[in-house]
Amino acid sequence: MTPEHIRARRRSLSVAAAAAGLLATLLAAGPASATPDPGDLSPGGAFRQGAAPAAGADAGRELAPGEIPGQDEVVHSANVKPLANVPSTYPGVINSDLAFQGKYAYAGNYNGFTIYDIGNPKAPKTVSQVLCPGGQNDVSVYGDLLFLSTDSSRSDDSCNSVSQPATEKSSWEGIKIFDIKDKKNPKYIKSVETNCGSHTHTLVPGGRDIYLYVASYSPNEAFPDCRPPHDGISVVKVPKKAPTQAAVVAFPVLFPDGGNPGAPTNPGVSKTTGCHDITVLPSKNLAAGACMGDGILFDISKPEQPRVIDRVQDNVNFAFWHSATFNEKADKVVFTDELGGGGGATCNEATGPNRGADGIYDITGSGDQRKLVFRSYFKIPRLQADTENCVAHNGSLVPAAGRDIMVQAWYQGGVSVWDFTDSARPREIGYFERGPLTTDALGLGGSWSAYYYNGHVYSNDITKGLDVLRLDDWRTESAKWVYMDRLNVQSQPAYH
Repeated sequence: MTPEHIRARRRSLSVAAAAAGLLATLLAAGPASATPDPGDLSPGGAFRQGAAPAAGADAGRELAPGEIPGQDEVVHSANVKPLANVPSTYPGVINSDLAFQGKYAYAGNYNGFTIYDIGNPKAPKTVSQVLCPGGQNDVSVYGDLLFLSTDSSRSDDSCNSVSQPATEKSSWEGIKIFDIKDKKNPKYIKSVETNCGSHTHTLVPGGRDIYLYVASYSPNEAFPDCRPPHDGISVVKVPKKAPTQAAVVAFPVLFPDGGNPGAPTNPGVSKTTGCHDITVLPSKNLAAGACMGDGILFDISKPEQPRVIDRVQDNVNFAFWHSATFNEKADKVVFTDELGGGGGATCNEATGPNRGADGIYDITGSGDQRKLVFRSYFKIPRLQADTENCVAHNGSLVPAAGRDIMVQAWYQGGVSVWDFTDSARPREIGYFERGPLTTDALGLGGSWSAYYYNGHVYSNDITKGLDVLRLDDWRTESAKWVYMDRLNVQSQPAYH
């Protein structure tokens, strides 16, 4: 059992070795399988998959270099197969982040959240929908508790609140806590107001308590509780046996110098006025913060007193540090740059390969001497139309033994599977996407979050709803031996 109370286990070494031997035999058996090869989905490259699809399976329509699919056309590589889609319940309402527990998926949206039964990934079912408006309504789960982030100015903390100007003294933003023991009838039990709201939050399991690192930032310095120096995060402590006693217990300052000054000092770079997202790796007592103009690595051995170890900036190609993912060995971090705030068309030739991309950093040294060292950028090689919002967004590690592989959302760029085992030479090895929502004007849509959970990929599409994908590739086959009883992606489990 890992420190975050997630069982992420591998079968016995003998069984895994036998499976690996069987896989090797199959791969060498003849014309039904190709020779194992790293694959290449770069423009002009020929994609060679390690295992051919089964007879009669949908191999997908591969995109030619530079090709953009037709409006709403579904395309995917041969190693990624769409299994199911549950359409959005609220047309026009943005779907946001995902969390998982047992056979359930919890999907946030700007109207509240939806609970899906994914026991049969080919036929997911809607169990319940909770109406509780607020942006972004990012979710995480622990036991019978669900935590919901509200980062929009509301008239009060109820689920009947209405939007109002942030300048109103009565405005409320923060964390809402639900009891989800009865999946068909979740109950709202507690709210915790946090400074500048809760754009995202990260669950940090402890002993008797759960901690939430609440990230928020100021898009508008006129908002009273977001005015600089808003240079830290709110720490909310939730007693496991008494969750209604949840409260803010600390506001650690992460940027005593104020952080990146942004433009005009650093043109095109966001001024740091808080953090957008934080990912913790409890098994290593580490966290990585994506904080607007800064990326940070910090020690969380004392959850109420996170301590910065190293900090980096990229004032050439990174506009907005958005999120972070560790590899299993905790010797690499992938940071994302949400150039354009998620609403821009940045996966085109005009933007180029290094902006709106992932930045891959090696973690060198040990203890307090650890450093983040830049190695390369990764961006999907599939060009998108100028009417498609597309940029690096939320993804998770695929627990493949011996490799560093991620599945990641790119809004209308779809879902990308990519390998960064060699941190200097990352490459896409699979994908799923739809053609443009619109062809005459810039639209908003696509995959908000794409995560790997117990053998399948789940994507929460802003407009299309929940997609379920199956990944069949020799490089990720070992991940199918890993079982998790819960996954909050920003609280990364230790898979081994």
